[in-house]
Amino acid sequence: MTLSQTRFVTTSHAVDLAALPRDFVWGTATSAYQIEGAVDEDGRAPSIWDTFSRTPGAVDGGHNGDTACDHYHRWQEDIALMKELGTNAYRFSVAWPRVVPGGDGPVNAKGLDFYDRLVDGLLAAGIAPSVTLYHWDLPQALQDRGGWPERATAEHFASYAGLVAGRLGDRVTEWATLNEPLCSAWIGHLEGRMAPGLTDLTAAVRASYHLLLGHGLATAAVRAAAPGARIGIVNNLSTIEPATAGDADRAAARRMDGHVNRWWLDPVHGRGFPADMREVYGVDLPERPDDLDVIGAPLDWTGLNYYFPQTVTADPDGPAPHARQIDRPGVPRTGMDWEVDASGIETLLMRLTDEYGARRIHVTENGSSYPDAVAPDGSVHDPERAAYLTAHLAACARAARRGAPLAGYYAWSLLDNFEWAYGYDKRFGLVHVDYPTQRRTVKSSGRHYAEVIAAHRAR
Repeated sequence: MTLSQTRFVTTSHAVDLAALPRDFVWGTATSAYQIEGAVDEDGRAPSIWDTFSRTPGAVDGGHNGDTACDHYHRWQEDIALMKELGTNAYRFSVAWPRVVPGGDGPVNAKGLDFYDRLVDGLLAAGIAPSVTLYHWDLPQALQDRGGWPERATAEHFASYAGLVAGRLGDRVTEWATLNEPLCSAWIGHLEGRMAPGLTDLTAAVRASYHLLLGHGLATAAVRAAAPGARIGIVNNLSTIEPATAGDADRAAARRMDGHVNRWWLDPVHGRGFPADMREVYGVDLPERPDDLDVIGAPLDWTGLNYYFPQTVTADPDGPAPHARQIDRPGVPRTGMDWEVDASGIETLLMRLTDEYGARRIHVTENGSSYPDAVAPDGSVHDPERAAYLTAHLAACARAARRGAPLAGYYAWSLLDNFEWAYGYDKRFGLVHVDYPTQRRTVKSSGRHYAEVIAAHRAR
């Protein structure tokens, strides 16, 4: 074995490929509303994102996901792209309003058929499907009945989860219940920057509780429908540091860690909701006996989405958690204006391992947005994204070398796509999408990722 077979080197980073297991999962990730389009075809009903994207001023440029990447019609082309990259797994989400348009009640057979075909196509290409059951596209019909602040939504989610698992569970092993419930609860119900666009602390806390209850109920439903399923939940986590060594900033960092990390990690690991954050929010949780046991059902794997660190200062007059993020001067930033700090993913992988006892971890999202230019020859050269990718993979390998049970990495994202409130102006893809023509072009970062994967397999 040569050095070149064990380490993948760029100008400033090396990925210790020997630290990653031989059966390491190399994947890409997407979500339904961001890529599928076809929002009113074959029985799909509106989601809260269809509604929110039509709210004046809610989404940059007035964009929406009506067409997105037209993946609903071009999924075979997109599977071919995955195969070209050499990936062996694909993380996608199922659109609840495509499968159960009303949120509960009648099932849309054409919606299930689409995911049936997608799964079969992935398997035929040697790519393992990894299904996320909820990536923010709540059926609008359920929002009209109260949405996630209501317990019934969690119960309907479990029924939907069992239905999907019953159809796909004979071929799909990896399942995630929720993607980034923090965004659904805090950004969607407290900050108002995502669907459903509320700014109500009580609604946000109730939504956070029922999202995690829905996770627990769905976990049981999937296991009943597909006994061989491996089930996890995906959280977006950040490292949190105080802006100064002062007591106020240190306390603010503790609160922000509770808001961003512990509120979501503690309950699913059987620790209940953090007492200090209950006090900070001052909202009674809609608890019932045995709920915490449901929420804390053992996980088969833990999903980590990581994009940026946070440095925070006290903000006593601001909303809960009375802390706000500040910018550090001189720190590299992505096109999203997010700080770049690859060491954060290593820190979080070790925290999940050492503090929470994770048995198996997938990095379910990690990626970067930069403004891409298409060259006259049609190519897209994006060295900043390739450097970001390599630096974070190197940090993942360091964590694996230290004992983190890291089983896979899913780059965000396979395709440029509808980036929520940012519309189509922010591009995260390894594959460039020209939206007017839907032409796909593998970027140099995608070629780079393919080379990393090939080098690992050559070990």
